Amino acid sequence: MNGRLAVFLVMMALWAVAISARLFQLQVVEHESYRQRALDQQLQVVELAPPRGTIFDARGRQLAVSMAVDSAYVLPHKIADVQDAVKKIAPILGLTPEATLERLTDRHRWLWLARQLDPPVAQALRDLEIEGLGFVEESKRFYPLDELAGPVLGFVGTDHSGLAGLESAYNQVVSGKPVRRRFLRDALDGGVVAPGFSFIDAEPGADLHLTIDATVQHIVEAELARALETSRARAGVVVLMQPRTGAILAMASLPTYNPNRFADYPQTRWRNAAVEFAFEPGSTFKAITATAALESNLIDPMDIIDCGQGGITLGSMRIRDHKPFGRLTFRDVIARSSNVGIIKVGLRLERSDLFEQIRKFGFGSPTGIDLPGENAGIFRSVEKWSKYEAAYLSIGQGISATPVQLVRAFGALANGGILVRPHIVASIDHGDRGDLRWAPAHGKASEAVASAATLRTVTRLLEAVVEEGGGTLAAVPGYRVAGKTGTAQKALPGVGYLPDRHVASFLGFVPSRRPEIVALVMLDDPEGRFYGGEVAAPVFGSIMARVLPYLGVAPSLPDGFDAQPETRTSTATPAREARALLVRAMRPAAGGVSEQGERLELGSVPDVRGLTAREAIQVLAETGLMPRLHGSGFVETQVPVAGQPLEMAAGEVEIWLGASS
Repeated sequence: MNGRLAVFLVMMALWAVAISARLFQLQVVEHESYRQRALDQQLQVVELAPPRGTIFDARGRQLAVSMAVDSAYVLPHKIADVQDAVKKIAPILGLTPEATLERLTDRHRWLWLARQLDPPVAQALRDLEIEGLGFVEESKRFYPLDELAGPVLGFVGTDHSGLAGLESAYNQVVSGKPVRRRFLRDALDGGVVAPGFSFIDAEPGADLHLTIDATVQHIVEAELARALETSRARAGVVVLMQPRTGAILAMASLPTYNPNRFADYPQTRWRNAAVEFAFEPGSTFKAITATAALESNLIDPMDIIDCGQGGITLGSMRIRDHKPFGRLTFRDVIARSSNVGIIKVGLRLERSDLFEQIRKFGFGSPTGIDLPGENAGIFRSVEKWSKYEAAYLSIGQGISATPVQLVRAFGALANGGILVRPHIVASIDHGDRGDLRWAPAHGKASEAVASAATLRTVTRLLEAVVEEGGGTLAAVPGYRVAGKTGTAQKALPGVGYLPDRHVASFLGFVPSRRPEIVALVMLDDPEGRFYGGEVAAPVFGSIMARVLPYLGVAPSLPDGFDAQPETRTSTATPAREARALLVRAMRPAAGGVSEQGERLELGSVPDVRGLTAREAIQVLAETGLMPRLHGSGFVETQVPVAGQPLEMAAGEVEIWLGASS
């Protein structure tokens, strides 16, 4: 009896020890693990992104903003009548009944129904008052100007990550720190927002301030769209850049897309062709060849070159000009864009010298622009050149470059030889955490692409292209333009150059003697007329005629006129006084007088040069025009010039005043 009792007591003691050990293990050793499992069962944690930083243009206008919108979630087990809910929800969300039913009967206890809803859609769902349907406030990206600069800005996916353009390149900067919303499950495993939980303090994304001006961008896109319609080109690109700083003023790639509805467009529209599309530059590259020849002292602008009546044979290949040319000066070779003439000059160059000159202009290397997907182009090392490689390179064949690479190269011609880094973002505003500003990376002085004397000569050669050569349609009234046309045949690997497929372009800078803008216009596969001077040059001229006055760029001064006020010669001549008197005496309906003092036709811009600011304002006001004054004194220059149709003024005339009288 006592033995049985002892055994029983021992067993009870062992059982108690085992229970105590197990309780110790559960409550002490594994306490944290079980506590976390309990929390996981009780809480649903959803990560939400904070508002992304705003993207502003150069004048502070909003290009991309974040808006607070509702996202809908569903607790499937809480929906009493699933079929009725499907009938009501499906048409509001634009879903099929099958897709909606799948979401409302999902085995998960909590899931998203629809993210980042437009306010009318969210309100329509709220009005249904369906139990088990809830809402959480999220941030949604919105682009107030719709398609404007779409490929530059890019877009944001439903996961709040930037997927293209600046939104992708600066995703870590503008996205901020994610926040979390916690949901507490009740005893029936239903989801309710816990009263004691709230958004964790969010770290907002930084704002981007761009170099792009929305007005300039609009002008560029409108003129490019008109050119695509007229030329029936497949696509087009325009890039405007400040040559001294590398700041991009406008960058357009058409056809474009609306980043608010990016999913409605083919992915090919999302590409920014200005940095991703590399093509053979064709005759615009002759400016680079000319620089190399002048820098090597192998040619003078007035040297005579026999252009062989428009043809030259390289091995088995016959290369022709667009029209027969005989003996031309080197100046005319560039102005008239003779392939034969520039090839003969290019063949005089040492291969290594030509290679080094092209390399100095940055070809074959990315520009470093702050946009994703940049194409470095193709430029083979000199060791891989074929026998006639130098000849082909001289006319822009056998090399490919992006629009932004070409703009940077011509920017170096315009700014004194410095290869700048193109950039879109001017500054990054972190709010209270400080402001980080870009310091545009200029090339070292020792790395200048050419000497100052060579660059001046090249500028004069490019001015001749616009004044009397193939680029006359790029001329801008009141401004001196330097530029080069380009017409490149497109090539297919294994096939060669296609006779009916072209890329037409014009590349130039203005005002040529004190450049403020360097720009490229490129049209891909225009139909009918396809020469760059015919289809691309006019677009350049139209854009600049609108952009230069808007930016307040003063017109070009005549040759021999010193821009420094202290060294100016007074222009108070009898002829000028007489012209001023004629302007004062004319009747407003007559429209004005010309530079020669002749009366202008009705409906034309009057000549107000030589008048005081007050007199000019009165004359222009009587003609229905609003003056925009720069400086003080007497009127020296006006844009549009006298005699232009009033439509050219678009209601305004830019007036530059000086001290002379």
